[in-house]
Amino acid sequence: MKLDFGRKSATRSMGARLWPVLALAVAGLLALTQTVLAHGVTLGDQGYISEIYGVKILPFMYLGAKHMVTGYDHLLFLFGVIFFLHGAKQIAGYVSLFAIGHSTTMLAGVYFGIGINGYIIDALIGFSVVYKALDNLGAFPLWFGFQPNTKAATLLFGFMHGFGLASKVLDYNIARDGLVPNLLAFNVGVEIGQIIALLAILLFMNHWRATRAFGRQAYTANILMMTAGFVLMGYQITGFFVA
Repeated sequence: MKLDFGRKSATRSMGARLWPVLALAVAGLLALTQTVLAHGVTLGDQGYISEIYGVKILPFMYLGAKHMVTGYDHLLFLFGVIFFLHGAKQIAGYVSLFAIGHSTTMLAGVYFGIGINGYIIDALIGFSVVYKALDNLGAFPLWFGFQPNTKAATLLFGFMHGFGLASKVLDYNIARDGLVPNLLAFNVGVEIGQIIALLAILLFMNHWRATRAFGRQAYTANILMMTAGFVLMGYQITGFFVA
């Protein structure tokens, strides 16, 4: 589901309003001159991961859950994915696609040592937030004359989010001793954290959708989400060039 502006004149008006907002967001991205730490694991957790040996199921489950519930980029994307979804079956379908993508590349990336530069992958994760906001706004049919497959996009961006985490874990030189069970425990923790975050988001969304203001506030909310995605991209792109 996308924002429905009804008549063609209204959709043209929406499209006309989106271009200046998009241009302003891009200008803000290019104007950013400071760096930010790539989203990932805290320094305390970094030290733990780099020093631990052997199978540690519960600690890695905790670390995985903590990563998800504090991962603002993941939460923004999930917020965008379920923004217009209704019904448990529909929501579960999309969230499962994201989880499959996220889990696959995180596990494979760490196990096979496939890492991507942290700034680059986090910039792509920021782009996923921008993409989802534009998708919710119905921008692609207006601008390009077609609608990308939303399920395929959710899975693809799930792959990107998983590579983001894998790259962080690889930077911390996780021990090979106990690697597989620890990674599986970490992934279970991520899914637990995702369920906790999702329930909180759904409670908020259900309350918000019941208000009369939702229809007019949905546009602004997605503009703010898109802008946040551009800011995340800008920080990471800037960090890539000045780090």
